[in-house]
Amino acid sequence: MALASLPANDLADARAVALDALVRIEAEGAYANLVVGPLLDRSGLSERDRGFVTTLVYGTTRMRRACDWLVQRFLMREVEPRVLAALRMGAYQLVFLDTPRHAAVGATVEVAPKRAKGLVNAVLRRVADALPVEWPDEATRLSYPDWIVERLTADLGALWAVTALEAMNEPAEVAERADGYVQDPASQWVARVVGAQPGERVADLCAAPGGKATAMAAAGAWVAASDVRTGRAGLVAGNARRLGLGTVATVVADGRQAPYPPATFDRVLLDAPCSGLGALRRRPDARWRIEADDVDRLADLQSSLLEVAVRLARPGGTVVYSVCTLTVAESIGVDERFAHLEPIDPPRGPSGPWMPWGRGALLLPQAVGTDGMALFRYRAP
Repeated sequence: MALASLPANDLADARAVALDALVRIEAEGAYANLVVGPLLDRSGLSERDRGFVTTLVYGTTRMRRACDWLVQRFLMREVEPRVLAALRMGAYQLVFLDTPRHAAVGATVEVAPKRAKGLVNAVLRRVADALPVEWPDEATRLSYPDWIVERLTADLGALWAVTALEAMNEPAEVAERADGYVQDPASQWVARVVGAQPGERVADLCAAPGGKATAMAAAGAWVAASDVRTGRAGLVAGNARRLGLGTVATVVADGRQAPYPPATFDRVLLDAPCSGLGALRRRPDARWRIEADDVDRLADLQSSLLEVAVRLARPGGTVVYSVCTLTVAESIGVDERFAHLEPIDPPRGPSGPWMPWGRGALLLPQAVGTDGMALFRYRAP
């Protein structure tokens, strides 16, 4: 973002929109991906300014813990949410965007609450004076809850964990399929590993928003795509309709109670609900929402869903289990509960980024700049 090429008043307007979004995310619990779009649509900002708003909101949210440490050293009391959001936003620009001091401090002060402008100015100037930063610990530097750093370090080892966490602090790149559908390459590879063929019947048990279901339908298969929530199932139907795919049947159903007879499908995909600890770069607030206890709870849910997936596949059919996380409990741990199933070695991906992971494969987010993903493929008994 070439800040010098943007007029100062445009920058101030962009920061004002970003500040509104940050307050809603922090004080109201709004999701970043749901709050930014509507605010931008009402803003009248140029495309360049809209990009700057997204950078500020996603980046400041992602690096919240680090920004809090940067500013709280110089705060003598708690401040209201809007003031804290302004301080975080200013600190993010100074430290992570390398924004010139006068631009980061001056324009942030301009959009701060009137009664707190002096405080915001003083604190951000002290943050700038204290550069370069000497972080107190890795979790603060990386801006994750302690438990995420500890869990991934235990599961992956320190080197892979730190490089994965660093990679997920980078903005996600937009990747489009040939049909124009925007989908991370890791998810495209998972759909490809299912191996759907023309004329086959395929079940996608947790299908929303429909990227994998539409990819398998585009390969010629008939796909029963289900999701537990009506709104999310509607996303699948809408995406299939937009892509002109008439072979996607959308069903609202809990995957644990899928309304299909046993041995109905040639192939079954279970891209299961998970902690998402491999896809945090595109979900900036997810690291602050997931709790440590959720991992084991989700592993139980994943196992229940996988039991159904196996039951729905015809004898000799293919069952694919995938999760966009890096924890052992949700990948190898789930697979160990299905040791009786015959594994089919998953392909390593078109450029070989997948690595062996128990009886399956793991894609680290730092490998080729995609989401992190664990993948297992079985032959149904």
